[in-house]
Amino acid sequence: MPEALVSIAEHYHKRTKYDPATIAAKSQGIDFSHQPYPFKAYRLGSEIDLKPYLDDAPATGELPADIAWWSRLSHLLINSYGLTAKMPTAAGDTFYLRAAPSAGGLYPAELYIVSRGTSLLPAGLYNYQARTHSLWRYWDAHLWQELQAACFWHPALESTQLALVASAVFFRSAWRYQDRAYRRIFLDSGHILGNLELAGAAADYRPHLIGGFVDQALNELLYLNPDEEGVIAVLALADLLEVEQNLPHCSSALAAPTETKFPTLADGELLSYFHQCTQIPPATQNLAWETRSAVDPEPTLPEDKYNIPFCLKVSTTTAPVHWGEDLQDLETTILKRRSTRRYSGAELTLAELRALLDFTYQPQHYISQGFDGDPDYFDLSLLQTFIAVSGVEGLDEGCYYYAPKSQELRQIRFKNFRRELHFLCLGQDLGRDAAAVLFHTADLKTAIGKYGDRVYRYLHMDAGHLGQRLNLAAVRLGLGVSGIGGFFDDQVNEVLGIPVDEAVIYITTLGRPARSQD
Repeated sequence: MPEALVSIAEHYHKRTKYDPATIAAKSQGIDFSHQPYPFKAYRLGSEIDLKPYLDDAPATGELPADIAWWSRLSHLLINSYGLTAKMPTAAGDTFYLRAAPSAGGLYPAELYIVSRGTSLLPAGLYNYQARTHSLWRYWDAHLWQELQAACFWHPALESTQLALVASAVFFRSAWRYQDRAYRRIFLDSGHILGNLELAGAAADYRPHLIGGFVDQALNELLYLNPDEEGVIAVLALADLLEVEQNLPHCSSALAAPTETKFPTLADGELLSYFHQCTQIPPATQNLAWETRSAVDPEPTLPEDKYNIPFCLKVSTTTAPVHWGEDLQDLETTILKRRSTRRYSGAELTLAELRALLDFTYQPQHYISQGFDGDPDYFDLSLLQTFIAVSGVEGLDEGCYYYAPKSQELRQIRFKNFRRELHFLCLGQDLGRDAAAVLFHTADLKTAIGKYGDRVYRYLHMDAGHLGQRLNLAAVRLGLGVSGIGGFFDDQVNEVLGIPVDEAVIYITTLGRPARSQD
C-alpha cells in the first residue's frame, strides 16, 4: 500500500522519477507503428480558413473592421500553436514544427474556441486546426452560461465574448514517455500559455487564465472523450480594443481535494488515475475567486525564499530587451524559434544572462513596449529558480539561487558542473555544453497544502510559461535555448546543492548554438 499521509501527487512524482539504478529497467522500446497522429479531425462541421488573414498586419489600423478582427485572431492562433515549419522524415512522411515546443515533438495539446456569439463568430464550439490554420466549427449552440458555471463564474467571463480552451490528448505523449508524460504534457501546455500571453499583447488581446473548473462539465461541454482527452486550462480572451473587456485581474487557481487513499497502481495506470484525482468534482461548491486591483506599474513579486548568508551576490538589473515598434519583432521571433540541438560550449556574457532573466521574471519592465506588466500565472510564489553556471563571462562558475524580488543571483555552490550536468541530463550533451542551465523547482508538500493535488498541473504549466519567455528572449538575443524534461530528479538536488525539499520541475539550457545544427 502507498505510504501513509502521502498524497497521490507526491506518490506520482516519486514513482515517475528517473534514477540511475532503475532507468534502464523502466525503459521500453518505442513502437513507431503506433505513434499517434498529432492533429484532431472531425467528420461533421464547417471550416473557417484563417490563412488569408496572415498577410494583413493587424496593428496597422488601416484595415476594414471585420478584416482587422479576423487578422488579429489569425495571428494570435498561429503565434500560439500554429505550424512554423515542415520537415521530411526518413519514412517519407512530413513532420510539422509548431510555435510552442513540445517534448519529443509529440504536441499533445489541442486548442478550442468557445464563442459567446458575435457578428463575425457565431455562438458555438470551434477547434483550431493547426495543420491547415483554420477553425473547425463543430457545434452550434449558446453555451456561455454553461462555461461560466463550470468555471465557478470567473469574473473575466462576465464581459468577454471568446474563450480559448486548452486540452491534452494524453496518449500522444504517453505513447513515448509512459506515466511521466503527465509532467511533459503540462510543461508543453505552459509553453503555449507563454505564447498566448505574449502574442496576445501584439494582437490587442489579454488572456485571463482560469485553472479552477469542474473538469467533467467542461469535457462534456466540448464533447471530449475523458478517457483520451481532458481540459487543462481556460482563457477568457479580453479584447483590449473594447473598453468593457479591459478587465481587472483575478486569481487563476482553485484548490482541489488531496487524495491520500489510493490503490496500488501498475505502471501504465498511474497517469490516468492521477489525472482523475486532480479534478474538481461536479458537486463542489463555495469556491471563490480573488480579484486583484488593476495593473500596478510595480506589481508585487514573489518573496525571495532563500537568503543565503555570506554568499556572493550579483545584481541582475539591466536595460529591458527591445522588441521593436508595436512589438513588430515578436512574431518574427516566435515563428523562427527552434529548440537548440547542440551548443558550441562558448560562453555567454553576464549582460546576456541578465537580459534573459529580466524578460522572464520582470514583466513590469516591459509595460512601455506594450506587454502586460502583471501577466497571469497560477501561482509563481510556489516556484523557485536555480542556475548552474558553467560558462558566463564575468560570473564565477557554480550554482546560484535567483532572487526575483531583489533581482540578484546568490551563489550556493562553487564548482564547474559541466561533467555532472551531462550525467544529470541523462547523458544529453545539451547539459554539458550549455553556458548556463536553469532549474525550476517547487516544495511539493507546501504546494499541495495550498491547492491540493491539482497543484501539480499549476506548477508545471507555470514552469513551462516561464520557460517560453526564456525561449523567446534567447532567440531574440541570437542565443541557443532548449528545455529538458528528463533528468535524474534526486541527484540534481544532491549535486548542485539545491535544498532537498525542492522538487525539480523543469530544466532550461542556455548557450551559444553550434554553427551546424544537423
